[in-house]
Amino acid sequence: MHILISNDDGVFAEGINVLADTLAEIATVTVVAPDRNRSGASNSLTLENPLRIREVGERRYAVQGTPTDSVHMALNSLIKEKVDFVITGINHGANLGDDVLYSGTVAAATEGFFLGVPAIAVSLCGSTHFHTAAQVVKKAVLFDKQNPLPRNRILNINVPDCPLEDLKGWQVTRLGARHRAEDMIEQTDPRGQPIYWIGPPGAKQDAGSGTDFHAIENNCVSLTPLQVDLTAHDTLETLSHWATYATEQ
Repeated sequence: MHILISNDDGVFAEGINVLADTLAEIATVTVVAPDRNRSGASNSLTLENPLRIREVGERRYAVQGTPTDSVHMALNSLIKEKVDFVITGINHGANLGDDVLYSGTVAAATEGFFLGVPAIAVSLCGSTHFHTAAQVVKKAVLFDKQNPLPRNRILNINVPDCPLEDLKGWQVTRLGARHRAEDMIEQTDPRGQPIYWIGPPGAKQDAGSGTDFHAIENNCVSLTPLQVDLTAHDTLETLSHWATYATEQ
């Protein structure tokens, strides 16, 4: 089995290296990831500048680009042999609810999916117990060999930041939701000019039983299947009436 690993925290981040070392126990692992932190890059591709890549270890490469760039380059140029899985993470922090729209971790997994490879995104809801998350992913990969996941979905895994023995189980969840983000943070640079920082994410809004937020609060691993089709199918019929009316006028 050959696994491609990427992330959005950068090729030298603790999470990706713990994950790579753990999965190397069961597979050939290639790491291709951004050369620096690119959190929040979502599905962006670098189109106006060339991509540069350098080898930073055995089968480990740093890309001067986004998480999506990294997976795109790995699968379309760098790796010649078959890749069985794209696994992205371990993200330093949760990717729950609305977070998945901005997450470079989820975006990198999505790029693997677009290029025809089964994909898993994994995040640790904290910054300490990366080995717990790595063992969760290892178990998921081994289980998939016996009971393959649907290949028309991306699996988003969030893991509580606790020792492995403190996990209370695994739950299949849906995405929750947050309130709107906090206000921008305005400051002044040394020249007296205003500068702005993106504010903290909003508080939990839809976080009841069955959501990814609820699973994490109860020290359970959250497994959320994601789909890429953004079409609002329940609105097609209503819009068809609009289209008919506009055509007849």
